[in-house]
Amino acid sequence: MLSPNLLIMLIGIAALVIGFLIGNLIQKRKIGNAQQAADKLIDAANKEIDLQRKTLQLENKDHWYKEKVKFDKETDERRKQIDGEMQSLRDKENNIDKKVDILNKKEREVRQKESFLIGREKATRARELEVEKLVEEENRQMERISGMTQNEAKEQLKKNLIEAVQSESAQIIKEIKDKAKEEAEREAQKIVLTAIQRSAADFTTEATLSVVHLPGDEMKGRIIGREGRNIRAFEVATGVDVIVDDTPEAVILSAFDPIRREVARLALEKLIVDGRIHPARIEEVCSKAQQEVALSIKEAGEQAILELNLHGMHPELVNLLGRLKYRTSYGQNVLQHSIQVSILCSIMASELGLDPLIAKRCGLLHDIGKAVDKEHEGTHAELGGEIVVKFKENEIVQNAVAGHHQDIEPTSLYTVLVQAADTISGARPGARRETLVNYVKRLERLETLADSFRGVEKSYAIQAGRELRVMVNCNEVSDAQTEILCSQIAQKIQAEMEYPGQIKVQVIREKRVVDYAK
Repeated sequence: MLSPNLLIMLIGIAALVIGFLIGNLIQKRKIGNAQQAADKLIDAANKEIDLQRKTLQLENKDHWYKEKVKFDKETDERRKQIDGEMQSLRDKENNIDKKVDILNKKEREVRQKESFLIGREKATRARELEVEKLVEEENRQMERISGMTQNEAKEQLKKNLIEAVQSESAQIIKEIKDKAKEEAEREAQKIVLTAIQRSAADFTTEATLSVVHLPGDEMKGRIIGREGRNIRAFEVATGVDVIVDDTPEAVILSAFDPIRREVARLALEKLIVDGRIHPARIEEVCSKAQQEVALSIKEAGEQAILELNLHGMHPELVNLLGRLKYRTSYGQNVLQHSIQVSILCSIMASELGLDPLIAKRCGLLHDIGKAVDKEHEGTHAELGGEIVVKFKENEIVQNAVAGHHQDIEPTSLYTVLVQAADTISGARPGARRETLVNYVKRLERLETLADSFRGVEKSYAIQAGRELRVMVNCNEVSDAQTEILCSQIAQKIQAEMEYPGQIKVQVIREKRVVDYAK
């Protein structure tokens, strides 16, 4: 009988053998399953590769087909282009052949004409020889008849011709001189009139009084102050007379110096707005107003320089030019007058072939002496000449400024231009008070003359009398009659009125139809 230990040992060996066999069996089964899975994956991969190969083949075929279509299209277009170029070359070849035929034809015609001309030349030469022989024969007969040789006859003929030419030339020279004088006068008038028409500077009329409006009459008492201390302080600070009368809601500032009057006006307006009116405040506000007016003077001078495009002028000269803004002469603003003279000088200088910039400078500075003539002795022309010399202006400018009233002998044409432009600006209708009445009468006369024609509703004289606009009734005047009416008005103005330059007549016929939607 087996011992228990041996039996356990056998059982353990048997269990190991059985476990080994079972494990081996399980391992074989797993390997078989793995082999099957691998086979399936390989089959799937082969199918995928076949599918991709077929897809790639299809894409290659499609790309090849597209390239073939594109190539065929480009080939067709190129073939058409080549056919067109070939046709164009054939057309050009045909044109060249035609031109060659034309040239050959013209060449034959030229040869024929050349042959004809050679024949004519030979015939002409023969005729010339015959004429020369006849002339020689005639000269011999004339010498025999007149008893003079050919040289003597030539001398006598030359003498007679010289006398006749001298007489005629003297007459021609006289006519040319008279004509040149007339044309020179007409050209001078044309230049002056052109300058006047192209220059239309504004003008202002200044007085010796300025009116300051008040918010109410109770402000007058505050301006006067207790026992008049405010008004006295204001008059001392500004140098103007303050007139407080019965004029409702207004006080008057009176002074012959326009700059002081402007300072007083600005100061009083500031005091009225501020409401604090007492001597200390008055002095402070007047000081600020003086600074503002000084700045305004500088800006006015700079604006004039900028408007005329003049550069390189001394700052003191610019400041003096700005002072002319507050200076008047016969009611005409001197700065505006100087700008207009400058423009006139420039236009006339351009017409005469002179330097317009120098002419502008001369015209702008010609009245610069009026900025200081109330402070120094001497005429404004003398003072102006001294000023431009002091600030080293050009000698041409110095002579033009000092001699624009013929106080000294002019040394250049620019001085004469300034004299003419100064006269034109001062005498222009409406520029000064003395001619204002005549200026208004001329405008009224223009409108009255146009209103006298049948069918005219209203006329307007504009552009300082250089243009007349006439409104006509469309029911009384037709389009064709409008042209006739315009010509008749222009002729009547030309026959019955005297005026500088020319007047543009413009007739306007307008038809308006009005209805109402109810």
